Amino acid sequence: MKNTMLAVLTATAGVLGTVQAVEVTNAMIDNDAKDQKSVLSFGMGTNGQRYSTLTQINTGTVKNLVPAWSFSFGGEKQRGQESQPVIHNGKMFVTASYSRIFAIDLKTGNKLWKYEHRLPDGIMPCCDVVNRGAALFGNLVIFGTLDAQLIALDQDTGKIVWKEKVDDYAAGYSMTAAPLIAEGVLLTGVSGGEFGVVGRVEARNPATGELLWVRPTVEGHMGYRYDKDGKEIENGVSGTVNKSWPGELWKTGGASTWMGGTYDATTKLAYFGTGNPAPWNSHLRPGDNLYSSSTVALDVKTGQIKWAYQNTPNDSWDFDGANEFVTFDMNGKRYGGKADRNGFFYVIDASSGKLQNAFPFVRKITWASGIDLKTGRPIYVASNRPSDPTKGDGKKGSIVFAAPAFLGAKNQMPMAYSQQTGLFYIPANEWGMDIWNEPISYKKGGAFLGAGFTIKPLFDDYIGALRAVDPKSGKIVWEAKNTAPLWGGAMATAGGLVFYGTPEGFLKALDAKTGKELWKFQTGSGVVAPPVTWQDGDTQYVAVVSGWGGAVPLWGGEVAKKVNFLEQGGSVWVFKLAAKG
Repeated sequence: MKNTMLAVLTATAGVLGTVQAVEVTNAMIDNDAKDQKSVLSFGMGTNGQRYSTLTQINTGTVKNLVPAWSFSFGGEKQRGQESQPVIHNGKMFVTASYSRIFAIDLKTGNKLWKYEHRLPDGIMPCCDVVNRGAALFGNLVIFGTLDAQLIALDQDTGKIVWKEKVDDYAAGYSMTAAPLIAEGVLLTGVSGGEFGVVGRVEARNPATGELLWVRPTVEGHMGYRYDKDGKEIENGVSGTVNKSWPGELWKTGGASTWMGGTYDATTKLAYFGTGNPAPWNSHLRPGDNLYSSSTVALDVKTGQIKWAYQNTPNDSWDFDGANEFVTFDMNGKRYGGKADRNGFFYVIDASSGKLQNAFPFVRKITWASGIDLKTGRPIYVASNRPSDPTKGDGKKGSIVFAAPAFLGAKNQMPMAYSQQTGLFYIPANEWGMDIWNEPISYKKGGAFLGAGFTIKPLFDDYIGALRAVDPKSGKIVWEAKNTAPLWGGAMATAGGLVFYGTPEGFLKALDAKTGKELWKFQTGSGVVAPPVTWQDGDTQYVAVVSGWGGAVPLWGGEVAKKVNFLEQGGSVWVFKLAAKG
């Protein structure tokens, strides 16, 4: 194996137990969404539905949900905890801030081992020192780090099996998403769009870390594949050089794939959302700027782009497009749903990329009046695009008010889809921003924005709202308002429930049909992570990571002032129904 040197590894002697290793196979990953005893992938299944068929915890019993155990990540390294745990063979694997990962005994909550990656001083994460989770394959647990490395650890011991550098952290590259494994291939993206990186998807052999192919997500860059000896072979340019990127800015074009991807076994395609084009100042980069702010569908074996749909061409508001593409069945066909940061929900044919429908899932959108369903393009409101600073005093363009704010109608917090109700459950936020453009030039490792902004709440009584959305009608069926912004994901179950967390510290369970709150628990810090559920023996469990942070307190403007009383933390909570008697 390529690198077996330990970084910082702490093992707790005597608690590893005698559970015989059960290697994670491709077939097990394919069956993850139906497997009630394990959670093998981010999204509780590679298609990202976050739906469980378990019913022991249901609308009638959830009132009896109590803590089973809690585990603290410890130390002074708090900050945002956005991780989704994965569950396998009696162990929970959960990542934490500052590129840490823990293995925990499922029955006792005891630490089995901890790996703490040694980070350099010069890391430049845009939006907190977060990590969203790990992938399981064979006897490995694999996760990315803030200095843009991939680490594969032995599930039983926490020792490094292989380690690969993905890119140069000094140029702004980092990794925050959970890897995706599909058809036996490890798929990862990169973070760093605010630093002028070039987004891409990489495919590797999960057993060894060896590269199989690389597909850039900025039009004009060459893709590559690699033979069995690691030799680099050109694999076609992404798009056409200068077609949608006149000039030279495509060379530092952003479009980072910072949220990772989903995979659908029906279409045999992997779907990656791409981030904002760089810089934010759209007057410097005329054209649509493919494949930024888009969904890109990739052939897992070859890395070829099969189709792409651009949500926000020539993005001027940092609306990004990295949000997850969740596949589902509707009217006898396979579609994908995407709640974009720009405020519109898109229903797209998962095989062809053809737009089926698009509608708002927030109350206020000012940058566009709608989406033209024939062309698939936004109907822009020209007066609400930030102006060209060179047309004025050369220092600052005119200030416009735009909604949603750049943190998005939905950001990293994953939505859920219920096969029972046919509804999507979206953690949405209602906020706007004053935004203006400024001159900017690229400097390696420097912020590459060319814009200024101030985020503001839109309503006095709430910012966040968990919304149940019907993908057929485009209607909001119900909503549960929240004072602070929502920044944690949702989970739906066949027990008729939707679970989600709030920055105020609560994990909540609502009736999936009506939105009625049925249960809540105070975790001690803000919840900005998605919950999971599984069954061990005859008992169903629910888990969620707690720890306030993420982008809101760092970038939130006037909104950040409203939540500055919230305390940081770092722990994972596990719940079960109280014993009878």
